[in-house]
Amino acid sequence: MTEARILVVEDEESYRDSLQFLLEREGFAVDLAASGTAGLDAFTRDGADLILLDLMLPGMSGPEVFKAVRERSDVPIIMVTAKDDQVDKIIGLELGADDYVTKPYSGRELVARIRGVLRRYAGGQRDIVDEPERLTIAGLTLDPERLQLTRGGETQSLPPKEFALLHLLAQNAGRVLPRQVIIDRVWGSDYFGDTKTLDVHIKRIRSRVETDPSEPSLIQTVRGVGYSFEA
Repeated sequence: MTEARILVVEDEESYRDSLQFLLEREGFAVDLAASGTAGLDAFTRDGADLILLDLMLPGMSGPEVFKAVRERSDVPIIMVTAKDDQVDKIIGLELGADDYVTKPYSGRELVARIRGVLRRYAGGQRDIVDEPERLTIAGLTLDPERLQLTRGGETQSLPPKEFALLHLLAQNAGRVLPRQVIIDRVWGSDYFGDTKTLDVHIKRIRSRVETDPSEPSLIQTVRGVGYSFEA
């Protein structure tokens, strides 16, 4: 089994060196970046299976890097800070980080957290349902043969992408689907357009299925991650 590739974005040389030694000893492939800009460039160029991202970076900050990465990928991210500060933890977790560690940390704990996040991420994607089946849920009936939505006794035809998006979310009710996973399933893995297209389609779908689209109860936004259908 090929181990995951970890991108370490850390401005302190001593931490970068020790992390490279630790992670390579554990069998991971490791890429290093000494600044936020360099980290974003490395991810754009080479990708990664997980990013270990320092919160306090010179120039482009950790949160700025996080947001830039999230605009193009749902890669798991563990935030790191030198401060044992509740405010920093809140910042990291509110961004949608998959985990959070505080310096100084134990190497064993860090490796365990990395493996845990990778397991959760991999396991969470394997069983996503995406089959063209007729579906009735939360008062909605979805007919994939006719691309029709029936709600409250009224039937309407949906554009193909809107139907595919709603059907995907409804089939996986109760699960949070990351933005990139949704885009890959609905638009295709070779789609390189504006990710805001997804948000526009979500807004249109909410206008069709929500009693009050401004206060949605069915299609929920999970900040920093993606969307979920709550039946």
